[in-house]
Amino acid sequence: MNISIKPVITEKATRLQDRLQVYTFRVSPDADKNQIRHLVESLYGVKVVRVNTAVVRAKNKNRWTKSGLLRGNTAKWKKAFVTVAEGQNIDFYSNI
Repeated sequence: MNISIKPVITEKATRLQDRLQVYTFRVSPDADKNQIRHLVESLYGVKVVRVNTAVVRAKNKNRWTKSGLLRGNTAKWKKAFVTVAEGQNIDFYSNI
């Protein structure tokens, strides 16, 4: 199975990184905690202590256009909170 993983860079995620060494990722909805742990350890070379996940629900969206009201929703996705070992960190900006 091929799972995708992308870091989430927001103010709240940055606060978690600074205070608790918890990094936030957007992952595939069918990925489990063990797959996320192994992928983060192999990509970033850190020791993962804990992985918590949350499913972000889809939101209903409405938009008025010339042809009338368009209704739809956003996609449901999974967020992973990865805690790394004490003294280790992940640098998201090293590849820029």
